[in-house]
Amino acid sequence: MQRKIIPLMPAADAATTACEGAEPFALMVLGDSMLPEFAEGEVIVVEPEGLARNGSYVVADHDGEPILRQLVSRAGGWWLHPLNPRYPDAELAGLEAVRGVVIQKSRPGARRSRKSYVD
Repeated sequence: MQRKIIPLMPAADAATTACEGAEPFALMVLGDSMLPEFAEGEVIVVEPEGLARNGSYVVADHDGEPILRQLVSRAGGWWLHPLNPRYPDAELAGLEAVRGVVIQKSRPGARRSRKSYVD
């Protein structure tokens, strides 16, 4: 019996060819940091190639975790702003930390509770 050799792609190559870089994805909102606009349990659709601009709702890497915040330009830099005043703003090292722009939200089980964030 002849053994089959299955080539493995190095992790670095796999990350650059994965569809996640171009395909929209959905996430469920956890916590209350983005109230009143985003409630816990709502589902957001994120466009990885969306244009992140001042005021956009984005998913960004912060302290090794994905975080939903409003992107705000302030004092020559970018900040991640929670809508709930109980939480602090976080400075963003650079826009490369943004993983995508929120383009839609909806509440599971409620057909008419959908909101779009694209023009």
